[in-house]
Amino acid sequence: MNDLLIELKHLDVNQAGNWPMPVKVAALAILLVAIVVGGYFLIWQDQLETLDKTQVEEETLKNIYVAKKRSAVNLPVMREQLKEIEKSLTLLLKQLPDKSEMEALLIDINQAGLGRGLQFELFKPAAQETIHTFYAELPVSIRVTGGYHDIGAFASDVARLPRIVTLNDINLKPGSDGRLVLDVVAKTFRYLDENELAKQSAGK
Repeated sequence: MNDLLIELKHLDVNQAGNWPMPVKVAALAILLVAIVVGGYFLIWQDQLETLDKTQVEEETLKNIYVAKKRSAVNLPVMREQLKEIEKSLTLLLKQLPDKSEMEALLIDINQAGLGRGLQFELFKPAAQETIHTFYAELPVSIRVTGGYHDIGAFASDVARLPRIVTLNDINLKPGSDGRLVLDVVAKTFRYLDENELAKQSAGK
């Protein structure tokens, strides 16, 4: 071991070609390791990080491409679905009266109760409508007195009206004369006219 150390001390870098074979192999191994380590920290590290980012970006782009491809393949089906939705919306809008028809609708609700022999104690439309995106909602507070079957038939008649009317906050209780008292809020709806829609858009 001492002989090896002495021999290493006397090595001349300028005479590397004359070094003993084991020393040459060891020197080349050390040089190779130094090159690899230096290359990693000076060059390859940044390149590897860039490669990782690029691979992640590539995967993201692939997913976006697949999603857009599926949408493109389903585009005819989605267009048909949109047409069906538009038809359904048109039919629903036809069930909403305009301003001029609201009074007739309220009369229809009143006549539905009178036709079943119910006695109206309260029929009070709200002082102001609630305006939504494309329709207005008008609650009507109703209190009627009558028999159980007559009240049930009245609710059924309201449900069969050609216009949309919903019965909310239903409270049924016995009256003083053996009949039943129904407290209910009937909500009627109408679509907004062009001027009202324009005001809605302007307000937004």
